[in-house]
Amino acid sequence: MIATRRLQRSFADGFITEEITDLWEPWMRQADQVLEDDALLTLMQRDRSRSVKLRVLEIARAARSKGEQSQNKLQQAYQKLLASTSRVVGQAKRFAEDIASGVKSSADILQQAALEGLRAELDTMAGRVQQVMRQTKARVFDGNTHYEGKLFSVFETSTEAIRKGKAGKPTEFGKMVKIQEAENQIVIDFEVYEKRPDDRALLVPAIEVHEQQLGQSPRLLAADAGFHSAKNEAAAQEKGVERVCIPNRSTKSAERKREQKKRWFRNGQKWRTGCEGRISVLKRRHGLNRSRYKGDDGIKRWVGLGVIADNLINIGRAMALRT
Repeated sequence: MIATRRLQRSFADGFITEEITDLWEPWMRQADQVLEDDALLTLMQRDRSRSVKLRVLEIARAARSKGEQSQNKLQQAYQKLLASTSRVVGQAKRFAEDIASGVKSSADILQQAALEGLRAELDTMAGRVQQVMRQTKARVFDGNTHYEGKLFSVFETSTEAIRKGKAGKPTEFGKMVKIQEAENQIVIDFEVYEKRPDDRALLVPAIEVHEQQLGQSPRLLAADAGFHSAKNEAAAQEKGVERVCIPNRSTKSAERKREQKKRWFRNGQKWRTGCEGRISVLKRRHGLNRSRYKGDDGIKRWVGLGVIADNLINIGRAMALRT
């Protein structure tokens, strides 16, 4: 899994508003600077970043507090934040309309192009922030936590909530990435998924990719329990995989339990556990914990560059051992 840039904490949609305020006001100040350079009258924009940050701190404190009044305090803090956000949106819309109507313009062609670019950014972001406001009202005041088309990041709209079930971090935000590793810690395939797939649907395509890349089926196939199904095991064996090392946690078969305790099965799972470390290395050494590129294509490019860099290191290490 890879996290997209500037992701928000899940307990408060208001953090999106804080970042939007911090981002919009520099845009409008930048537009004002263009107009000032052209000696035109400009309208000073009110800076609400301080009040918005105070509201976010109130939300954080109310969310941590307990008692009958905590929910009321939380709703009151959100109400204030939504009011400030509404004013910021209105200010940005008026600013964009002034540019579109020619009230704010520049005689310089390049500066006018810059203004039009800023207007487009403001128009795009205004719609996203209004959606965040609607989903915040639905969640905080109506208790609707399954708002359709919910945005988790106004900067990366395709960001998903990924529930991993970890005790310390039950929910993570970003995109699901498949990393497929062969011998010598070489990654032979990766994929960034638009929507999180079922793990069981990935096993057979992974075998097919291995065959395409290396010209033969793997001798041993190791994966975690999420990939297990009787259909997958049968399909893997049909494709020539000699040993399928995928644990079945829910089995009641004594024979299956004995099979999973055999040395080859345990060694296969140890190798798979070592492969989990490849993900950690990709995150820590090659920056796959956060994409520095924008958009879905940018995320794919960032993951690809990280995989290439890691493969170069491991290929060089394997070649050095052979000499």
